[in-house]
Amino acid sequence: MNRVTGIDRSPRMISRARELAADDPRLIFVEGDFLTTGLPDEGYDFVCSVSTVHHMDFEAALMRMRELLRPGGTLVVVGLAREETLAEWAATIAAAPVVRITKALRRAREPKGMPVAVPRMGYGQVRATARRLLPGVRYRRHVLRRYSLTWRKPGWAGT
Repeated sequence: MNRVTGIDRSPRMISRARELAADDPRLIFVEGDFLTTGLPDEGYDFVCSVSTVHHMDFEAALMRMRELLRPGGTLVVVGLAREETLAEWAATIAAAPVVRITKALRRAREPKGMPVAVPRMGYGQVRATARRLLPGVRYRRHVLRRYSLTWRKPGWAGT
């Protein structure tokens, strides 16, 4: 049976996730610190982080994710970074009208009580660190101050 483990330090976010899961036994939610909570090394085929890695020490988080993956497993990070160069600021400013319209059309809003953190790293720092820790990682820049990292852990892929 496929299983999903969600982890968050926020009791409010874990409570909300459990409500939305409607007692699905395949979904497990753990209240705790991702970097220190006891999760099995090489215990996961897929590890995903969406808009959370900027709340942690970036290097420690990537190393932890790498350790949790089975050989051949896939890691996906969608993260937030801050603008540091003139080109990055220009891209953000140019995208601002589209971002506002998209958010309005989708009625996008943050979940009530969601912890917020300002990104500490710039896009260049994120890209360089990810390439050093995850050889062969695919880095992409997106709108809404987002980037994505996709990486497959070397080793047996099970096929």
